[in-house]
Order: sequence, then structure tokens, then C-alpha cells
Amino acid sequence: MKIGELASLLNCKAETIRYYEKEGLLPKPGRTASNYRHYGDEHVKRLRFIRNCRLLDMTHDEIRTLLLVQDESSNNCACFNQVIDEHLGHVDARIQELVYLKEQLVDLRKQCETAQAVENCGIFRQLSTMENTKPPTRHSHL
Repeated sequence: MKIGELASLLNCKAETIRYYEKEGLLPKPGRTASNYRHYGDEHVKRLRFIRNCRLLDMTHDEIRTLLLVQDESSNNCACFNQVIDEHLGHVDARIQELVYLKEQLVDLRKQCETAQAVENCGIFRQLSTMENTKPPTRHSHL
């Protein structure tokens, strides 16, 4: 199948497919006699795998690791478990950051209960004077 057919089948853009090829996540397809890319079932399966990983917000490096294990045809999926466990840690950290962000926004919203002149607005004053309130991250000790 051509790139447009693959893109349509998996509901993505041709540019996305080309990008994954460039990144080494998707193998380069063969070419037809007229020099069109020709994709097979292995591309469909691999692209679906990549897209599902991206839906889970996995990085390209995480996906690359999983694909490498898959390509090695190892009978042991311990690496899959490790990648997912590490990704869960990233998700937990992001949730903590988002909870902190929500708390900051709720506090900020309380600074202005009614509409008034901008110069009297507590939100405007707070945003103009507050120090960086970025929450500590899991890498903050570095």
C-alpha cells in the first residue's frame, strides 16, 4: 500500500509516517517501480504499536527501547515491564506537578472575586509580583 493508504488506515498523517521513518522507529519501506513507497503488513503492525505507545505519552526513546526488544525476538518481556514501570513514575511525577499547578491556579483565582479595573485586580497584581512558583520536580536535586 502507498503512504496515503497507510495513513488513512491508521488515522494519521503521511508526515507522521515519514517522521517515524526518519527517527528510525519505522523501517524504510521498499519502493515500487515508479518509486512510490510501498508499505506492508509489518509497517501497519509497527505503526499501530508506535501510535498506541504515543497515546500513552511514551517518548520516542521509550518506544525505541520496546521496539528493540521486540526486534531481538527475545522470549523475555522483562524490559517491557521495566519501561512501563519507569513511565508510570514519569506519569506520577507529572500528576504531582499538575496538582500543584491546579492549587496555584485556584489560589490565584481567589485573588479576584469580581470584575474590576485591571490595576486593582488581584490576579494581575499577583502575576506581576510573585516569585517563580514552579514545583520541585524529580530532577530538582540535580
